[in-house]
Amino acid sequence: MSTKITTLRMLPPAALCVLLGASTVLRAQSANAVEIQIKADQVASHVSPMLYGLMTEEINYSYDGGLYAELVRNRNFKEDSKDPVHWQLVEERGGAGSRSLDATQPFNEAIGSSLKLTVTQASGNQRVGIANDGFWGIPVKPNTPYRASFYAKAAPGFAGALTVAIVSNDGTTAHASAQIPRVTQDWKKYEVTLTTGKASPSAENRLVISTGNPGTVWFNLLSLFPPTWNNQPNGNRKDIMQLLADMKPAFLRFPGGNYLEGNTVATRFDWKKTIGDISQRPGHLNDSWRYWSSDGMGLLEFLEWCEDLHMQPVLGVYAGYSLRGGARFAPGAELEPYVKEALEEIEYVTGDAATTWGARRAKDGHPAPFPLDYVEVGNEDNADRQVGSYEGRFAQFFDAIKAKYPKLKVIATTPVTTRFADVIDEHYYRRSEEEMAFHANDYDTRRRMGQPVFVGEWATRVGDPTPNMSAALGDAAWMTGMERNSDLVIMASYAPLFVNVNKGGMQWQTDLIGYDAMSSYGSPSYYAQKMFSLYHGDNVVPITAQGVPTREWQPPAGRGGFVPPPQAAGRAGTPQPQAPPAGAGRGGRGNQPPPGPQQPPMPQQVPLMFFDATRDSKTGAIYVKVVNRSATAQPVHIALSGVAAVEASGQAIIMSASSPADTNSITEPARIVPITTKVDGLSTNFTRTFPPYSISVLEMKAR
Repeated sequence: MSTKITTLRMLPPAALCVLLGASTVLRAQSANAVEIQIKADQVASHVSPMLYGLMTEEINYSYDGGLYAELVRNRNFKEDSKDPVHWQLVEERGGAGSRSLDATQPFNEAIGSSLKLTVTQASGNQRVGIANDGFWGIPVKPNTPYRASFYAKAAPGFAGALTVAIVSNDGTTAHASAQIPRVTQDWKKYEVTLTTGKASPSAENRLVISTGNPGTVWFNLLSLFPPTWNNQPNGNRKDIMQLLADMKPAFLRFPGGNYLEGNTVATRFDWKKTIGDISQRPGHLNDSWRYWSSDGMGLLEFLEWCEDLHMQPVLGVYAGYSLRGGARFAPGAELEPYVKEALEEIEYVTGDAATTWGARRAKDGHPAPFPLDYVEVGNEDNADRQVGSYEGRFAQFFDAIKAKYPKLKVIATTPVTTRFADVIDEHYYRRSEEEMAFHANDYDTRRRMGQPVFVGEWATRVGDPTPNMSAALGDAAWMTGMERNSDLVIMASYAPLFVNVNKGGMQWQTDLIGYDAMSSYGSPSYYAQKMFSLYHGDNVVPITAQGVPTREWQPPAGRGGFVPPPQAAGRAGTPQPQAPPAGAGRGGRGNQPPPGPQQPPMPQQVPLMFFDATRDSKTGAIYVKVVNRSATAQPVHIALSGVAAVEASGQAIIMSASSPADTNSITEPARIVPITTKVDGLSTNFTRTFPPYSISVLEMKAR
């Protein structure tokens, strides 16, 4: 690997493009210090108020076993049609019985089987029951109330009580318990509160429902909730929601990627089956990621999630295409039912009580309409290899949505020519810090076509199960480019958002936030996101840099490997048709090198430092972001023009590591976190040294 010193001009296209591939080798101007100049009185562009948000889908047990606070797994016994998985038979002190699925006692039209408990021997202190092991355990915390509920019916002759308890896996400790005195012979809902005492925090527990009387009882929709965010009855985990709230995200894109489409039309996110009482939701196989989805996190819950965190919803609608089995509907009459379904979904979100679906939302418990500005048609539809398929489908959705909701902005998941999409969604997954850093300035040279970009999924995929510091450095480099070009990139969201770190909980690495049953943590990339989201002004100011060190990088060869960035064009000249951007979707999708013999990619010089500057038009505060990817501390000389003075004291928010492999984990959740310190010696002309492997924000007060 070789290191060079280059001149980089980091201005948005309105000023001057960043030159990377043909940078000029220079001698460092003062003791190897990088020189940056900031024109603080100029406005190159504006930072989009929607720039930093969230993308979510059911992957890595993001909802069931993750954000959605339900602790019972397989609560309606639909995960396996033959066996009530995650439910065990409990036989204590000589009690005997059996448990099985019973299709002869359906619960309702949505849930066709029940769990049958037959007690053949129970007298004295003998007990028989059923137990659920939860999502890698049932978490117990001291002095905590848990809401337990279930539906049950008894066969004639059963006259016993039921005990509901949270019990340690070894059966020695009941952390909390309550009793149902009697069960009727008709389906009825039973609810109790289980409150722990001075329990030691542990996930090694089960939910147990048992009896000391012989007979038969059928169960369904058994549920256990800890305290939830904003005390929502069908709500979310408080710790994970706090991590999200701390980011102050502007939007939430849902229900997300492959989970929206499904592998077949039957396993797509069928929103009408996700609303209403949870007892009426059948759930569905999340076949894209190979596990069951309870649909407890349904359309209304997504919207309430947005409301709870003051985010704007970005609604993804099924676009008549699923990933497997040829599930593709031709434009016209064949596609029309799904267009109608999307319009009804929008009405559920935005309609008042006088509309059909607005009235249904009010019946479901939310009388007020939700705000909605953006609707995305499909997901990664460049995976549909049938030429013209998405073009035709998008046009039909676009026309129908605009006819009924002309103010809505319609997002296309891949470039289209039949209609001028309001926004284009682009996805970028890079396999190394170096690859992401190489592409970090792509948008500096992107042709402006009057069509904004939503970077709806992106990540530097280094680290398992969550990103390490190397990934965070690549991510931060990429974010400087997006923020600096926020006239073009109006929204961006990292993906995937969540991962359950237990064995078997991950289907995709690398993921922003990790958790198990007991706790959660943010990765270094999470904290990089938080730093960028919290610390920026509303105006992008021009910044140039000289003497930036670079490192040689050899791009990988072969299909799915290195793809060069789009050609530089800037804003000047006559607009030309824009080629799809380089990148790849999660299934290996996206643009690939053309077929045929390929020349090995040439080595590339990649900057080791990245910069971005913004200013708050109301307060005058200037935020300078500096990413130092190198193994050595780097002095940077900063010169500001266009301001009379800068106060000598300010603050620095710095996240650094001793190695790019350093990371956070469930056992070391705060190994790498930003630290805020007071800094002195600031002026319109000063030098500051930035630590190795660091992401920094300098906040200065100018006048």
